[in-house]
Order: sequence, then C-alpha cells, then structure tokens
Amino acid sequence: MNQQAKLYVFGEVLFDCFPDGNMVLGGAPFNVAWHLAALGDTPLLISRIGQDELGTCIEQAMSDWGMRLDALQRDAEHPTGRVTVTLEDGDPSYDIEFGAAYDFIDPAQVPIVDHADIIYHGSLALRHDVSRSALDACLRSDPHVFLDVNLRDPWWENIDWDQYLRRVHWAKMNEQELGMLGFGRGSLKDSMRAFCARHDVEQLIVTRGSSGALVLDRAGNFHQVGPPPLTDAVDTVGAGDSFSAIYLHGLRQGWDIETIIDRAQRFALEIIAMRGATSKDRAIYRPFQ
Repeated sequence: MNQQAKLYVFGEVLFDCFPDGNMVLGGAPFNVAWHLAALGDTPLLISRIGQDELGTCIEQAMSDWGMRLDALQRDAEHPTGRVTVTLEDGDPSYDIEFGAAYDFIDPAQVPIVDHADIIYHGSLALRHDVSRSALDACLRSDPHVFLDVNLRDPWWENIDWDQYLRRVHWAKMNEQELGMLGFGRGSLKDSMRAFCARHDVEQLIVTRGSSGALVLDRAGNFHQVGPPPLTDAVDTVGAGDSFSAIYLHGLRQGWDIETIIDRAQRFALEIIAMRGATSKDRAIYRPFQ
C-alpha cells in the first residue's frame, strides 16, 4: 500500500452504554479511526453526530486526541448514536438505536475520495439508504477498500452484500459471520476458499477469538496466528476493531501478513483488558507503530 495515499474511515460514531452506567465512545469505524490516529496514520473519519450533548463530547474527544473534524457532519434533527451493551461472561450483546445521526450521513457533504486512496467501512452504517448513498459517493472512484464485516441483528439482512464485496480489496470478518454470509459449509479453509472464489478479494481475514486468526491471500496461500496467551479480559468490546486498525496500519507500513496478524492479535489483547473499545493511554500504541 502507498503510505502517501489518503486514508478514510466511513461509518458510525456512537456511545456504548454499559450496565454499570459507564458510557464509552465507540462504533467500529470510530474505534478504528481512533487507533489509527494514535498510530500516526492521520485518518479522516466520515460520520455524522447530533447537535446534542453527546455530539459535543465526541467533537471534544476527537479534538483532544488530534483527530480531524472536517468530515464529521452535524445533524439538527437526529440524535448522536447510542448502543446499550449487555455483558454475559464478558461477551457483549448490543441493542442499537435506529434513526441515529450516522444513519443520515449526507452524500453531498462527503469528501472526494481519489482512486489511489484507501477507505475503511463497516456494516452498520449501511442499514439506511441515506448513509448507503453517502458511501456509494465515496466509492465512485474505485478506491482501495477494507470492509470490516460487523453483522448486527437485524440490520445486516437488508444489505446487498454482493454489491459491496465486489468492490473490496481486504475483507475481514469472524468465523461466525463468514457462515452468516453463506460460506459455513465444510472446514473453515474450504469456506474461505469458497468465499474467495465468489469474491475476488486480495485478502480474506477471518478472526477466531481464542483460536487466533486465519488469512487467505489471492495466490491461495493461508497465513495463520495461533491462539493468544491467556489474559484477564474485562470485555471483548472493540477487539475486532483494534485488530482491523493494526491490520490497516501494517498494510501501510509494508509488514508481511504473519507480522500483521501477530501484532494485531497482541494489540487486541491490550484492548480487551480494559473497559470499552478505545483507550486514552498512548503508551499502549508505541510497540505497534
């Protein structure tokens, strides 16, 4: 990847609301942009917030972290996104409010993305036709696309996945999501081969939680990182987003796949050892820059 190419991150920014009353900034694209900013990749987050107290908090947090605000839209009609997180043995489930500001990212306000640029997007912001149109506007120039599949019921079922997957260079998902997209028959490797036979991606990245991660490249080679060491996990919210951020950073740095997935897994362990998906401790990023 070209380190000089602009890096865009498209999608939701919201607050994760935990059972203990804590509210933590989140949303997969926001989490990825937050991590990339700390790693020195200067991403531009394309999202939308309400003109409310939570939106003001997001602006302040991004400014304090050194993130760019020029593609962060403001919405006078719709509130900043919120998600109620329920934890069972540290594993999260999500109640995601519909009609949030990020559902209405305005296509007329999105930046022009060049063919040589890199854009990351997830799944949730595709649930509304307005934000889908905004992403389509960003993808018109056929940039390099990293799709982070985050299937949240019931919002993923109305998406034309073939439309977005045929534009993708790197597709990341967990093992369960691979099956939900229709590629769950046979062994994991057979399922990944079937996915790549249908969708011509450069790399398919499948995270497997405590079993590590597996990558299939366009040449048909598998790359694997084994189970991570045991750690005291607080929760797994944002673990996949931290993995994606390091993966993107590693691609830009020219790391080989084995190095990327090893460091991505190690960084994910840092995140699950704390509450929520982001951290204000810049020290945790230094070993991964």
